[in-house]
Amino acid sequence: MDTVIFEIGLALALISIVGLISTKLRFSVIPFYILIGMAVGPHAPHFGILDLRFIESSEFIEFMGRLGVLFLLFYLGLEFSVSRLIKSGKSILVGGIFYVALNFVSGLLLGWMMDLPLKETLVVAGIMTSSSTAIVAKVLVDLKRTANPETEIIMGMIMFDDLFIAVHMSILSGLVLSGATSFTGVLMTSLSALLFILFFLIAGRYVIKYVDRLFDIKSTELFLILVFTALFLVAGFSETLHVAEAIGALLVGLVLADSKHVKRIEHLVLPFRDFFGAIFFFGFGLTIDPMSLGGAVWITIVAVVLTLVANIFAGMMGGRSAGISKRASFNIGFTLASRGEFSIIMANIGKAGGLDPVVQSFAVLYVLILAVLGPLLTKESKTIYNFWEKVSGNFSRRKQQGDGTG
Repeated sequence: MDTVIFEIGLALALISIVGLISTKLRFSVIPFYILIGMAVGPHAPHFGILDLRFIESSEFIEFMGRLGVLFLLFYLGLEFSVSRLIKSGKSILVGGIFYVALNFVSGLLLGWMMDLPLKETLVVAGIMTSSSTAIVAKVLVDLKRTANPETEIIMGMIMFDDLFIAVHMSILSGLVLSGATSFTGVLMTSLSALLFILFFLIAGRYVIKYVDRLFDIKSTELFLILVFTALFLVAGFSETLHVAEAIGALLVGLVLADSKHVKRIEHLVLPFRDFFGAIFFFGFGLTIDPMSLGGAVWITIVAVVLTLVANIFAGMMGGRSAGISKRASFNIGFTLASRGEFSIIMANIGKAGGLDPVVQSFAVLYVLILAVLGPLLTKESKTIYNFWEKVSGNFSRRKQQGDGTG
């Protein structure tokens, strides 16, 4: 047991070091957590008590990583609002539909190019459609763009994407985790998952007033225990219905988002989200052998290009619908390009279902590249747009001159 505690301390030390480095660089910490996890793990050397393989503590780290997923999705649910999405208007709906459709179809196309079975293809499509809410929000704050005209559209589109991913994950978990193979079995499992989600959300609207009364207590300790009780019970019960536990956590957050205690819940849960979330990304890196990633390089590059093209086009459509400038529309596409937590959660569903390991390798490279490239492109979006305008302007002038001399 002493070894386990020491290994957990060593893991936290590594996480802290890369966290400090990312803060100094003012960059997203997610790829740093994954990279340090990949640098150690079962394939790493060990020097006496400094055992970087984390063999003794692997199960405990994996469990804490699962808690990280629950807190990430739970917190997302607390900040999600269907009424806000509807209120935001046509621009978000148009941009969101284009964003989801283009990225999802790109994923289906990539799965076909990789000659993957249906389940693996659906996981890849989900990975490519899942923008990182955490990275996007951090980039907007760091670049002081929260007051920009396109920011409301960005957040609306990412809410639309999160809603789609929640539905997709529920269907996918029913398909992958249940082991159903016949069309009828898959259909029944997926329908039962969707019915559970709808029932929970509808019932939640009626019971929230009673929940508010239950949570109306001064003791912070008891308040937090009650919140965690709801979170873990619903997440655990969801798995018995072949709905991913992450979706169960999201549902609890969605219901409690209408509670009068939501601000108190957010304040208390935020440290748990950040702490266990960091361990989740580190633990994901531990499961990856860097030597196994070579076979996914070229297909990942194709995926990144498809994602950037799809995002820019979706951003342009959303921006045009909202009547904002082309430059602001360009910002939308680049800002939404980052991939992170939800792509990894999607890959973990595939891993839990025993799907082709190439999906895991693809997810690692894809997330790492876009978690780094997305914020960089967002930061330099003005320069890129000016270059694009200059090139397209020169091309148009040459074409007009050619027409004139013809």
